[in-house]
Amino acid sequence: MTPLQSHLQPKAHFQRIGLMIRKDSPSVVESLKTLLSFLKQRKCQLFMEGDSYRLSHQAEDITVVDSVAALAAQCDLVIVVGGDGSMLGAARSLCRAHIPVLGVNRGELGFLTDVSSDEIESRVAEVLEGKFSREERFLLDASLSRKQQVISVGDAMNEVVVHRGASLRMMEFSLWIDEQFVYSQRSDGLIISTPTGSTAYSLSGGGPILHPALDAIALVPMFPHTLSSRPIVVDGKSKIRIVIGDQRGGQPELSCDGQNHWFLEKGDVIEIAKKAETLSLIHPASHNYYETCRSKLGWGSRLS
Repeated sequence: MTPLQSHLQPKAHFQRIGLMIRKDSPSVVESLKTLLSFLKQRKCQLFMEGDSYRLSHQAEDITVVDSVAALAAQCDLVIVVGGDGSMLGAARSLCRAHIPVLGVNRGELGFLTDVSSDEIESRVAEVLEGKFSREERFLLDASLSRKQQVISVGDAMNEVVVHRGASLRMMEFSLWIDEQFVYSQRSDGLIISTPTGSTAYSLSGGGPILHPALDAIALVPMFPHTLSSRPIVVDGKSKIRIVIGDQRGGQPELSCDGQNHWFLEKGDVIEIAKKAETLSLIHPASHNYYETCRSKLGWGSRLS
């Protein structure tokens, strides 16, 4: 069994629970209240980081810590209430601690947040009783160098994207994989996606869906000028390098999970590789990846 394969856990004793929310909305706060009430009935110790605590309208009987790192150090499970965006932010913060993370969905699609709002008590009870599966999801590290000096670094659970920014002009870049030249391209950009991100921006760009257990990275061109340029899938251990070419007045950008952005110049070098740390993602025992795809992507729906 590979490290990325999920497996049922025979026993689990989660008693110290961290809670994270990243958006102050009525639906998120409502689900948080339900979750808090249930966890208190189970006699769990509850912890929140300061920003989440303020967004929670300062719930009672919560130990407040001053950082996400401190939260991870106190807990044996973190539950994130929100959508996939909330989970992405939590993942980048929590992966170094290698603490299990469970998601309660109050967003839209919810590929990473399994527990629906009307199943909070039953599904969280399953997890607390040890009825869950666990997956290790890898992230990507990205570094941006200019004139042989690293000027920015970032990480992404879904994707790293090099794109043309606000300009209507195509951008130019060259791609290397493991020091082997692949191509020079004019296009709107390139999506470098993990299996987790293959159902996100990469999918909308025509990329393949990668099962989360795969140790692979997808590279998806965005509206390439050469019609024969197609997505490619490479080994997850590959080292990817992109060199920015002449932009003819445009201002391309680099983004990580759509939440960090850096402007690019001619000659900039972007290096992307798998991050050493992984996110330990918890699913209720009833979780089925293909059922998630069917329900979220509308597979098998009848044509009317």
